Amino acid sequence: MIEEKENKPNKLHSWVLASRPKTLPAAIVPVIVGTALACFEGKMQPIAAIVALICSLLIQIGTNFVNDLYDFLAGADKKERSGPLRVLASGLISVKEMKFGIFITFALAFLLGLYLVYLGGIYILIIGILSILAGLAYTAGPYPLAYHGLGDIFVFIFFGVVGTVGTYYVQTLRVSFLSILASVPVGALITNILVINNYRDTDEDRTVGKNTTAVIFGKRFARFQYIILLTLSYLIPLVVYINFIPAIWVLLPLLTLPIAVKLVKMLFSFEGKQLNKTLELTAKLSAIYGFLFALGILL
Repeated sequence: MIEEKENKPNKLHSWVLASRPKTLPAAIVPVIVGTALACFEGKMQPIAAIVALICSLLIQIGTNFVNDLYDFLAGADKKERSGPLRVLASGLISVKEMKFGIFITFALAFLLGLYLVYLGGIYILIIGILSILAGLAYTAGPYPLAYHGLGDIFVFIFFGVVGTVGTYYVQTLRVSFLSILASVPVGALITNILVINNYRDTDEDRTVGKNTTAVIFGKRFARFQYIILLTLSYLIPLVVYINFIPAIWVLLPLLTLPIAVKLVKMLFSFEGKQLNKTLELTAKLSAIYGFLFALGILL
């Protein structure tokens, strides 16, 4: 916490803050679930899984850096914002430094990803390039996705479907309907992190022309969207159990239902900075659910 000038974080700590550690489960969960599916079929490749995890983390961090930079340049991030501290708005990292950080992060993701291209071929190269471009286009470029109500779709596709199915593919060299189905709750719960973030920032975003779905359709829609994505996430394990893996273990994610109920209550009760607690718990739910889902598949 920054209270006085002498307590200002050092540069390394500032970069850690910029990476937004609490969002990183969004990069970890898809890889874990995709790997669990590959392991279930007896085709797990540990090195491929590790490289996929590192690339996923780098793309997530790079996207966070881009978001920090271009929200700051657009005036969407202010020092007195409702959400967590942002390093550019707080003067902890300069624009020049952040641009360099973005280049290094995405360059490392691309170079490491070449190993996955070696395993999976041209499709993985295309997916990798699109993932990096989407990370840049999230808040940068002539038509930033987050400023035109497309952020939710981006997150669901790339951190849900692409992350999960892509990890599964580089280890098995095929795409199964089960892998696509398993990617749905992963993407839905990660998308809900963004939904809460946009719900909290609706008024601030509206004043700077950041047209998130919460700004375009209103807070009532955002609450409805959040509940629908939650409901979908808890239906998928039942479908998997009935149609694909008739083992009670795949229902382990249902143990997190009390957290989901608590989150819905918070959503209808909290406002402003209070929603930071809801945001944090939503991220934790995504991680816990993902780990339980992967564990259930393995067992």
